[in-house]
Amino acid sequence: MEQELTRATVDPAYTWDITRIYESDEAWERAFAGVREQAEAFAALAGTLGSGDEAALAALRAYSALCEQMGGVYCYAMMKQNEDSAQGKYQGMYSRAATLSSEVGAKCAFLTPELLALRDGTLERMIADPAFADYDAFLRGVLRMKPHTLCAREERLLAMAGELAGVPDSAYEMLTCADMDLGTTRGEDGKKTKLTDARLVLFLTSPDRAVRKSAYVNVMNGYKRMGNTIAALYAGQVKASIFESKARGYQSAREAALYPDEVDESVYDSLIDAVHGGIGTLREYLRIRREQLGLPVLHMYDLYADTDGGFDVRMDIGEAFDTFLKAVAPLGEDYVRDASRALSERWIDVYETKNKRGGAYSSGGVYWTTPYVLLNHKQNYDGLSTLCHEMGHAMHSFYSNQAQPFAKADYTIFVAEVASTCNEILLSEYLREQYRDDRRAQIALIGSLLEHFRTTVFRQTMFAEFEHKAHLMAQNGESLTQDSLSEMYYGLNKLYYGGACKVDREAASEWMRIPHFYSPFYVYKYATGFCAAVALAKNILSGDPGKVAAYRKFLTLGSSMPPIEELKVAGVDMSTPQPVCEALDYFAELVMTYRELLSREEEA
Repeated sequence: MEQELTRATVDPAYTWDITRIYESDEAWERAFAGVREQAEAFAALAGTLGSGDEAALAALRAYSALCEQMGGVYCYAMMKQNEDSAQGKYQGMYSRAATLSSEVGAKCAFLTPELLALRDGTLERMIADPAFADYDAFLRGVLRMKPHTLCAREERLLAMAGELAGVPDSAYEMLTCADMDLGTTRGEDGKKTKLTDARLVLFLTSPDRAVRKSAYVNVMNGYKRMGNTIAALYAGQVKASIFESKARGYQSAREAALYPDEVDESVYDSLIDAVHGGIGTLREYLRIRREQLGLPVLHMYDLYADTDGGFDVRMDIGEAFDTFLKAVAPLGEDYVRDASRALSERWIDVYETKNKRGGAYSSGGVYWTTPYVLLNHKQNYDGLSTLCHEMGHAMHSFYSNQAQPFAKADYTIFVAEVASTCNEILLSEYLREQYRDDRRAQIALIGSLLEHFRTTVFRQTMFAEFEHKAHLMAQNGESLTQDSLSEMYYGLNKLYYGGACKVDREAASEWMRIPHFYSPFYVYKYATGFCAAVALAKNILSGDPGKVAAYRKFLTLGSSMPPIEELKVAGVDMSTPQPVCEALDYFAELVMTYRELLSREEEA
């Protein structure tokens, strides 16, 4: 059986160095106590904001400093817990940090209502005053949120309830990362190996169909065994988001999620409509894949299968990192120089270790230090692409933190996936150019890009549709049970894949293994971000210095502008369906090129 790495056995050079946040757990404890003291001092400012601009500015500065320190306390505890989710000490620290965050939120709840209670025109004057320049975006947000802001007492109650609203997410993470045992499965060598959620895609890329099927069935059935518990957790998450949306006077939880980003719900609906229009092309691509794999029927466990095209891009982390730096060279020498620090300075936690959080993410939530990246690196194209993706996030945070004050540094989720996906496309185009005379390489690289399209535009839009339907079910009084959610999810799979793929019954349980569903109405931004990135990558690769400069400017904006406006600065208008439609046209062009390359290979 394959031996697992642990935190004790992995080379420290390939772990992140979070001593830059706090040098020790004891330093974290001191910071924790300091945040509690700052929160008490801030709470004492309640009732003072109406005494003049100086008092309001002092409160904004104190609030910003408190949030900055709270971010450090929370991120350190989260990252330590993510290193080994079975460690009771770090479970406790993470839980305490979450509790403290809710306490801080409750003590800060007076700020927005008091600002809104100032005389008419006061906030507008402050926004125009250079003395408030660090807080102008925050104040514009306060004004925008006025229709959905409650009185100070009610805001405090909602803030106090924040910890309860986070229970489903925390419980789901503990269940899936620490407590759930998915058993073992047989690898290509016939030996049993421990099956984890993080390893599933690796098994699904196997050329051995029995390996793919066994891993897929075992994982889906493993989740199904916990289906009643997971359905209860997800129902709790949905009810919490609906409760808060109603409390704030929104028409729906979706409106509540999109409103702060100044994104109209029509953007969400037009994404789904446009992607539905592209399902025919998706099915054509899947039929090509079935022929390429030599299968009479394409099953769900075949979707990720690696085709042996005689082209191998398997790389260890050092080679992968060097390739990433070459791929992003069109962004400028300074970008490459800054990004090159990440591995040697230990921004990145590279390898899967026992009880480590699965998947990958980038965290730029600690303003005073570098961004951090969590990986579970595998030596395949997916591992290389994931590295490029997460480093896109990291560099977005790096430049925003450099250019913006803390209050405006944290970019919104709507733009969060743009830089990361743009890096993925730059990687694909770089490798296609490197292997321009190699037909097998072109087939492999275009195939990978088509898979990114399938999994990001089509799959994430399907997830977005699932979320919307689940919330509508709850709002209409329907019960969210394992059966009802699984049946609805199965139906969506039939819609997207049914014309070209056998939708196995096990697919009905897949929704249970999607952690992003615990951040309501997040996943659609992967799809919109990908579509924006397609346009921006084309701009960057055009060689036009002005277009590269526009994109680099975008990376520095943080949350200083509404996200739709930030993307306009970069060179794309996501308030219209045009970028989505153009991306789907590009997908159709790639499908045709892919078929032609495969036909020529057969002729050769």
